[in-house]
Amino acid sequence: MENRKTIVVVGGVAGGMSFATRYRRLNQKDRIIIVDKNPYVSFANCGLPYYISGEISDREDLIVVEEETLKNRFDLDIRTNEEVIKINPEEKSVITKSDQGENIISYDKLILSPGAKPTVLNIEGLDTHPGVFTLRNIPDIDQITGYINLIKPKSATVIGGGFIGLEVVENLIHLGMEVNLIQRSNQILPPFDPEMAIFAEKELVKNGVNLYKNSQINKIEGNILHLNNGKVLESDMLIMAVGVSPETGFLEGSGIELGMKKGIKVDDKYKTSVDDIYAVGDAIVVKHNITKEDAIISLASPANRQGRQLADMLSGMDHKLTGSLGTSIVRIFSKAFASTGLNEKQLKGKNYQSLHLLANSHAGYYPGAEDILLKVIYDKDTKKILGAQGIGKDGVDKRIDILATAIKAGMNVNDLQELELAYAPPFGSAKDIINMVGYYSENVILGLTNPVQINELKGLMEEGYKVIDVRDEDEYSVGHIKGATNLPLDSLRENIDTLDKDEKYIVHCRSSVRSYNAERILKEAGFNVSNLDGSYFYFSNNYPDEVEK
Repeated sequence: MENRKTIVVVGGVAGGMSFATRYRRLNQKDRIIIVDKNPYVSFANCGLPYYISGEISDREDLIVVEEETLKNRFDLDIRTNEEVIKINPEEKSVITKSDQGENIISYDKLILSPGAKPTVLNIEGLDTHPGVFTLRNIPDIDQITGYINLIKPKSATVIGGGFIGLEVVENLIHLGMEVNLIQRSNQILPPFDPEMAIFAEKELVKNGVNLYKNSQINKIEGNILHLNNGKVLESDMLIMAVGVSPETGFLEGSGIELGMKKGIKVDDKYKTSVDDIYAVGDAIVVKHNITKEDAIISLASPANRQGRQLADMLSGMDHKLTGSLGTSIVRIFSKAFASTGLNEKQLKGKNYQSLHLLANSHAGYYPGAEDILLKVIYDKDTKKILGAQGIGKDGVDKRIDILATAIKAGMNVNDLQELELAYAPPFGSAKDIINMVGYYSENVILGLTNPVQINELKGLMEEGYKVIDVRDEDEYSVGHIKGATNLPLDSLRENIDTLDKDEKYIVHCRSSVRSYNAERILKEAGFNVSNLDGSYFYFSNNYPDEVEK
């Protein structure tokens, strides 16, 4: 009789279910048992916030594949509401607990995909508030929507300005509530750098969100929240979205080695430190694609990919864990905010260059073109792309996906000028913003332009640098950087004699394009000149007190 192996999978959803279904397609004889402490093994946890407001109107749409379908189509032994409480590697078994009591399940191969658990803050008086929630699974969303339908809350507070927190904020606003967002640090959206995150904060405030940065709740008395800055808020609901951590408490005593944040350490074949035990998904420690350093990246796409790869490996195919970039995107009301790779906070001490661009989502002469803000960071020595952040109403996902692909492919930043991207007026531009990154970086590499960052400008002006605004007079009159002199680009040549070659100049326009032309004119004439990267658009949004109107 052919040897039939028993494969036990702990945890479903992205990692566990992608493993189980792929493994079944490649191995029709083996027994596959899926144990999950939750009632659903295949649901869209990324869609949960949108069910709060009814944007996703049918609860059943949150179930990706029904349990009965999984059992029938893939011959899976699915055991929901059953929790693994202990692993016995010597006996190759797991002990589970359910309403029916404890059970022992033997395995030949054990696959761990326990996911991550939401962080719950220890706040004085937390238990006195009538409506405190986290959001990670369908029972969580049932509790939230049940509370909203029953209590009809008029106000809500979300703790945490990450992706989940922002999605929850948006959907609570759509329900007509007064919403507070409390962020412990000085910016929301941790994957973004501060000068980019400011645009998300503006979008929140524009849509009526009460944003409290550098804030935390010190004490709760019923529905009254006392903040560390002395402010007192009344809030009928409190939702914690302060991050997640690997769900690995049940591994105590198993001998499985844990790493950062108590994530499961695996090799490039997803093997743990214990024979015949493997792990995938949000609970594992991976290598960041760029730094090759340990990272915890809790995203659905990597988890799906990891589950499928492990199924292939255990079926005799050659794969290896290559790490992740952390590519992600969130919608905040009318705009998308997307990022990939590393940000400047993660690159301190490295030799990198940041470029900020502003361009249309498609041909400017075709109706409906919207601004795209794009930041790209590359290594000055190797020219490799290190990260990118994009913001806009249209086409942001496309551009970040291109840059994430370019990073994975090991492209140099100036290679982006060679990309042939689909173009027709409703969809893009003949010179797409991605190509412009390539052109811009090539000019920097060749020394044709010298970018100055907006956070450097004030210090340079104090050192004696003169700022020239090359926008038209009507643009300058609406608003300009304090201390800047207006000298429109189209009249620059005829007024060049008014400038002093002993001075150091920084030129700018709205988006750095016209000012690059000015920079070239002045450099060819023998002037010491640099171009303000991101120009007036980025500067005025980040330093409004330095703008004169």
